[in-house]
Amino acid sequence: MSITLTPVAPRDLKAELAARPDAVVLDVRTPAEFEAEHIAGSYNVPLDLLQEHADEVAARLDGTAVLVCQSGNRAGTAQDRLAQAGFTSARVLQGGISAYAEAGGEVVRSGQRWSMDRQVRMTAGSIALAGAVASQLGSKRFGLIPAAIGAGLSFSAVSNTCAMASVLSKMPWNRPAQERTADDVIGHIPAGTAKRS
Repeated sequence: MSITLTPVAPRDLKAELAARPDAVVLDVRTPAEFEAEHIAGSYNVPLDLLQEHADEVAARLDGTAVLVCQSGNRAGTAQDRLAQAGFTSARVLQGGISAYAEAGGEVVRSGQRWSMDRQVRMTAGSIALAGAVASQLGSKRFGLIPAAIGAGLSFSAVSNTCAMASVLSKMPWNRPAQERTADDVIGHIPAGTAKRS
């Protein structure tokens, strides 16, 4: 089941948060991405945790919620998963956190970590480049590496999933400074209307 609701424009979310400081914003990026930069008052519920515990997350939400990631892809996946769990009032921030910051929204920055999208582009590009160079200097079979990367990226776009991002999210530099349990993460989501931190 896929529910697509009208996305939220960054300027509209900025106005909504000014009018309703208790509005619920869930950031589905990795904890490391969230630590580096996030919308003031948002709650970090990483996509992998949300997908595994969608029923519990949906049960905590009341009214509407805005889902945020870097570009909108992960937030769209989270929206679909929450809809499957019965919560159909989730909206996705258009253009992700960067668009919100550009619209003048309040963003908390505390580090220089790269976003997951940027890490995927760097990793895929580096592997493809290394394969292309190796195919020119050595065996032509190395030319299959860029082809495999291209096929993987095409599949990622069609399926709206990313295996490389899943692997990269488990790397040490993408781990949070302090590990949190699923109960801790879900417990911090406001039940119904709550004050934002």
